[in-house]
Amino acid sequence: MAKHILVFAAHPDDDVIGCGGSLAKHVKLGNQVSVCYLTSGEAGGQNYVRNELASLREQEARNAAKILGFEDLIFLRNPDGYLEYSHSNLKSLVELIREKQPNIVYVHHQFDGHQDHRTTFQLVNESLGRAALSISPEYKGASWSTETVLAYEVWTPISEFQYIEDITDFMEKKTAALKKHESQLRNFRFDEACEGLARYRGATTGKGTHCEVFKVIKISELP
Repeated sequence: MAKHILVFAAHPDDDVIGCGGSLAKHVKLGNQVSVCYLTSGEAGGQNYVRNELASLREQEARNAAKILGFEDLIFLRNPDGYLEYSHSNLKSLVELIREKQPNIVYVHHQFDGHQDHRTTFQLVNESLGRAALSISPEYKGASWSTETVLAYEVWTPISEFQYIEDITDFMEKKTAALKKHESQLRNFRFDEACEGLARYRGATTGKGTHCEVFKVIKISELP
């Protein structure tokens, strides 16, 4: 039976960096993938007007997702760099979780060096708990308990991880998807950094030539 995968990312491109290979693998297995971006990344460049960069980065995210094999993207458009742990954001995430009913959730790890990434973890972690409550009249939708929650690395590598995914057969797609985020590659070659990290993870774990690693927040079955 196909599973529903829901990814939460602070900015467009975080999903590809953190778990792009795993997402391509999910698609190959017949699973449905949705990605929710909490901001549109409009602070991610000095040579753009903010609203123009937001539109550009959303389109780059769509282009990247097509390469990985999915199209269901949600943009919440919170201000980049000022993401808040707020009632409105919790409500949006709880209701999205209840709507999508994911079997597996991917999210930033809680010790990432970027504040928006840490806030995303806090919001998602709390929202998952609230979405599972049977008595929550302020939220739309039926209660839903997600089986598996995995935290990925983007800006700050995970120091202790419990799950390893061999993405050797999907590294080419991950790199191609990253290259669709052209506005970001002008500042930093994330594609090369990700390829190097994936090779490092593969070499040090012995699980494949290229790997992605995750901190397990909750698990009932492996992806």
